[in-house]
Amino acid sequence: MRSDPLKPALYNSRIIDTYIRLINKKYSYVNVGDLLRSSKMEPYEVADQGHWFNQEQVDLFYERLVKVTGNDQIAREAGRFAAAPDSISVMRQYILGLGSPAKAYELIGKTTQNFTRSSRYESRRLASNKVEITVTPEKGVCEKPFQCENRIGFMEAIATVFNNKLLRVEHPECIFRNGRACRYIISWEKTPSAYWKKVRNYGAILLLALSAASFFLSGWITLLAVVPTFISFILLACLVAGSMEKKELKTGIENLKESTDKLLEQINLNYTNALLTNEVGQAISKQIDVDTILRNVFQVLQKRLDYDRGMILLADEEKKRLLFSAGFGYSVEQENLLQKTSFHLDRPESKGIFVLSFREQKPFLINDFDDIKTNLSSHSLTFAKKLGAQSFIVCPIICDGESVGILAVDNVVTKKPLIQSNMSLLMGTATVIGIGIRNAMLNDAREHQFSSTLQVLAASIDARDNLTAGHAEKVTKYALGICQELGLSKDYTEMIRVASLLHDYGKIGIPDAILKKEGRLTVEEYTQVKSHAEKTREILEQINFEGIYRQVPEVAGSHHEKIDGTGYPRGLRGSEIPFGAKIIAVADFFEAITAKRHYRGPMPLTLAIRLLEERKGAHFERKVVNAFIRYLEMNTSLLEELAAQKQVREPRHRRVPCRTSVSFRVNGRTVAGTSTDISLRGMYVAIDDDIEEGSPIELTFSLPNSQSVKIQATGRVAWVNNNRKRLKPIFPSGVGVEFLNVVPTDDTLQSFVGEYAS
Repeated sequence: MRSDPLKPALYNSRIIDTYIRLINKKYSYVNVGDLLRSSKMEPYEVADQGHWFNQEQVDLFYERLVKVTGNDQIAREAGRFAAAPDSISVMRQYILGLGSPAKAYELIGKTTQNFTRSSRYESRRLASNKVEITVTPEKGVCEKPFQCENRIGFMEAIATVFNNKLLRVEHPECIFRNGRACRYIISWEKTPSAYWKKVRNYGAILLLALSAASFFLSGWITLLAVVPTFISFILLACLVAGSMEKKELKTGIENLKESTDKLLEQINLNYTNALLTNEVGQAISKQIDVDTILRNVFQVLQKRLDYDRGMILLADEEKKRLLFSAGFGYSVEQENLLQKTSFHLDRPESKGIFVLSFREQKPFLINDFDDIKTNLSSHSLTFAKKLGAQSFIVCPIICDGESVGILAVDNVVTKKPLIQSNMSLLMGTATVIGIGIRNAMLNDAREHQFSSTLQVLAASIDARDNLTAGHAEKVTKYALGICQELGLSKDYTEMIRVASLLHDYGKIGIPDAILKKEGRLTVEEYTQVKSHAEKTREILEQINFEGIYRQVPEVAGSHHEKIDGTGYPRGLRGSEIPFGAKIIAVADFFEAITAKRHYRGPMPLTLAIRLLEERKGAHFERKVVNAFIRYLEMNTSLLEELAAQKQVREPRHRRVPCRTSVSFRVNGRTVAGTSTDISLRGMYVAIDDDIEEGSPIELTFSLPNSQSVKIQATGRVAWVNNNRKRLKPIFPSGVGVEFLNVVPTDDTLQSFVGEYAS
């Protein structure tokens, strides 16, 4: 028969596990690792009771096994071993749980799907101690004779599980003798209690017969002499049968209890393993960086697994070395050793167990270090001795078919031996870890690419003018400092970082002639400059920002809005302005006034801070300004850098910020306004009234640092800034006043202006 590729023969790993245990017990000279490799099997696959092997793998395994053992009946022997009294296999425990051989044989057809998917089993009870089992291969499946022999061996051994002597196994029909199926008739001796029950029953019948005969032939005298003897014999038979039945029942109950305990133990183990896998998955899914993933994974492993120590080694970017990344259970000295030690992946002569596991993508279970020490290099041997390694498991961490590292656990204090199921579980865990690490690496690469793109976009604006180069980076630095002082979340801070880098991207649409103009801007030119904020939002909205970055276009495009609604592009007020935009507004303003521009020199640090202080609550959010000033005060190196930056030649009369109420008389009427700045020679006053240039004027005002002192000055309107004549578009409507005489003439004004001379 030819195998149907759509319906391949499949055999549970527990069948192969039975062979392996038989080999370890009786054929210890056989190298199990070589046997499995030649059969295209892995040790952890055999240990995994949920794994299924195909017919080709099973055939290769059997052929190689017969060759290395020289026993062509080993399949039958393995079948007997699966249910032998000295076997502790899952198969034996399952059989014991059925309670009797009749029940075991009767139910075998209903349970074999747990062990093979290649054949259909049907069982039929012929007598209390005789069962017929028919095995029919699935359509398209080609079995081999050794599998028939393995079944016979297993059926022979079932009765011995219950301490029953096997009479015989008849095999009247076999598919390998042109039969349509394999048919087995199994019969076994009855239990001792069954014989005594038969003696009791026959004795009772004989007693009745003798009693009747004695009564009709000899009368009451003979009957009275015979009956007590037979009754005593029957009672004795009942007593013996009951005792034996009780003993057999007790044995069955003990077997059932043992089977149940084993089942509960396996259930608990499976539950723990499920919890482990779930918790490892959760630890990985919630994190995006490798260090946090490894730290959380080891917390789970240390909690759920019964190992003294564990470590993860990850390959470097060039895949030349394995480096220690995380671990638990090691002393300070041992962890220092791990931190300093690396394992070469680029040396063909490197044959350490870690390197082999990584290269060959195979797990290794070592219960006795002495078994492998002769194969290790002096470097690996010295390393193992310093760690005190004795028994350990090494599993490759694989993702997308590529090794990324290894996971190793061992026991030093605990002497509990490591078994195949431990390695199987760790292999599953290592796979989950590998996926998490790879995702974290991909996320790091994506973030690096994203960050690089942002830097290029920001630099593309700065590159247009050497004088403004680095503006976006400095604004970002200040904005992040504000976020730090305000204790904002990591995600929100990251969004601010991106918005800060791109806050001026709309300037890409402003001509160089305007951006680099050294003189005053016209009203039309200033309108174009202001349009960069709206252009920034429009351009960034075309980028598919996701998650925490969705606010970037709105925040970046609103950084010129002011609390009092006098900002642009939309004139937002107060809470209408995104909080992130308020942060960037302070950072951008401070960087702009403390840096050199084509039309002016950098403003001194004290003057810049004073200007921020005066404008908080009107232009800037108070708590943002306060947070920025705290940030500056805590960064002395930054303050020193700003204070030491090269100053351009100062104008003869410095203007300094001065926000104060001013009343003055001009052309016979009294007008009220608010100053924006002042110098020793004059001041600028914001008013809505139209006043002619050259008009004489009388002013009364107080300085912010001395409200009790009233200063009176006479002068003239030197220049006008209104809708008809807009000399300074960034200034509010008003007039520039030239002082002709100031009273008092003491140093009050001189002290106020001189405060900002440094």
